[in-house]
Amino acid sequence: MVRIVHAANFNRKARGAFQHAVEYKISNGLIRNGHAVTNFSDRETARASSMLGHLPLGVRAANRAFQDFCVAVEPDLILLGHADVISVRTLLRIRELLPRLRIVQYEVDNLVEDRNVRDTLSKAEVVDATLASTAGETLRRIFLPGKKVGFLPNPVDFSIETGRNHERDNLPFDLFYACGNEDSVRRLFGRLTTAKEVLAVIEASIPGIRILSPGARGEPNIAGGKYQRALESSAIGLNLSLHNDVDLYSSDRLAQIAGNGLAVLIARTTGYERLLPEGEFAYFSDFNEMVEKLRRLIEEPDYRRRLAAAGRAHYHALFNEQVIARYIVEVAFDRLDPAAYPWPTLHVF
Repeated sequence: MVRIVHAANFNRKARGAFQHAVEYKISNGLIRNGHAVTNFSDRETARASSMLGHLPLGVRAANRAFQDFCVAVEPDLILLGHADVISVRTLLRIRELLPRLRIVQYEVDNLVEDRNVRDTLSKAEVVDATLASTAGETLRRIFLPGKKVGFLPNPVDFSIETGRNHERDNLPFDLFYACGNEDSVRRLFGRLTTAKEVLAVIEASIPGIRILSPGARGEPNIAGGKYQRALESSAIGLNLSLHNDVDLYSSDRLAQIAGNGLAVLIARTTGYERLLPEGEFAYFSDFNEMVEKLRRLIEEPDYRRRLAAAGRAHYHALFNEQVIARYIVEVAFDRLDPAAYPWPTLHVF
């Protein structure tokens, strides 16, 4: 048993009511593996520490609270998930007080954007390992000599991804595509495009297709229960991140789509075909192939259900919350056997 303090967003605000977030799944997996886990919301603590609820005004108090909390709990491991409020100075002080402590941070945003790299590197010197939802050479951007860096798959959790769309006919929507912002620029097929352009190509090629696209075409972004109901209403999920040509990078939407039994439609350049072959996911290399695969999934519901069921089962076997939690603990305490995992684990430069 490992005693763990998990510092991450754990946002209670209505806009952040996003139970699908990676931090919840990781904590679930750690607990189900028998570890003692206490969640600490750095941002909520900072807001609560300010009379006006203004996060920057509460940063100093939140750091004092985190230090006092860790000294009281005496964790074996601090796990940091985008815990931007917690400072390096605070972590160094906690290390002085708890000399046997291990610290691991994880990054689930892409490592192409310089801002994400800066945020990750800001704590890289003081942690024992950094895990990111990106594999391969891109990890070089956050590598420091003597520090471990590696890939962190997006976990799935059947207590959160409760849909069973692979068993259902006559779903209200053919395609689910949550893009955040239809005008945001994303890299696809070696060039820049937008969600608006992708949707226009699909609708022009498949007249009458029923698309649910939160964040686009005037549809609001959604979270919480509304988001889960949206996932459960769609047959196919289009997984396009801001960058679709970075090895094994995807937003955590991939786990949400696959876990709820939608047929996953994804760019071949992500590299996921190495782990989940054609027939479990549907892969495409250009707009023509994307439309061709999408049309077949719509017109052949038996094929769509088989593909979705296979993808859901295999994704869960590879990346369920307990597997990912075990992997994090093994990395933290130098127990990792890379041969035990089918994905690339720690990267050596």
